[in-house]
Amino acid sequence: MRILLIEDDNLIGDGLKTGLEKLGFTIDWFTDGLDGQEALYQAPYEAVILDLGLPGRDGLSILKEWRNKKRLEPVLILTARGDVDQRIAGLNSGADDYLGKPFSLLEVQARLNALIRRQSGQLTPKLSFKDVSFDPQTKKVCKGEKEITLSPKETALLELLLHNKNKVMSKEVIENKIYSWDDEVQSNAVEVHVHNLRKKLGKDIIKTINKIGYIMEDA
Repeated sequence: MRILLIEDDNLIGDGLKTGLEKLGFTIDWFTDGLDGQEALYQAPYEAVILDLGLPGRDGLSILKEWRNKKRLEPVLILTARGDVDQRIAGLNSGADDYLGKPFSLLEVQARLNALIRRQSGQLTPKLSFKDVSFDPQTKKVCKGEKEITLSPKETALLELLLHNKNKVMSKEVIENKIYSWDDEVQSNAVEVHVHNLRKKLGKDIIKTINKIGYIMEDA
């Protein structure tokens, strides 16, 4: 899942980017408020982690503009400002959740997964299709009772398709969802990931729609 991170503290930002990427997220990190504000219009994000005290433009102003422009991406405010008035201001400006510093990386992961699940209308934490199950929190993939080992990008692609069952995802959309701007993307990368998922999870797990894209389609 591709996440937009706007945080000007280099220690916190680097820790979040490194930690969340190890947990299977794709992270685009910005330290300037204006740059981060514009980034939301340039790529598809499942959620945003937004600091309030930013250079260029503060987080509350950014959030208000996004909501005024009908951007509905879920936003987790992450800030040292822990008083009640600031929490209320953030939520009233359109934030979906609020987490004060210091924080636990696993709590950030759990809150992001909850926001993404809520946004997609998913009621249960685990995702499943046919005999394949996936836990977004642990990134554990099982086929029947057998645990299957996937690469980080294979896991990201599986999660993306599971969140969008019965919806065709084009190659371009998939690339934009599972790769950040820092990644080098080979021209056949998506095809390779699809091939590997079919090999590990079953040849019928993903259906190719000729010249359009890929889908996990219920019978």
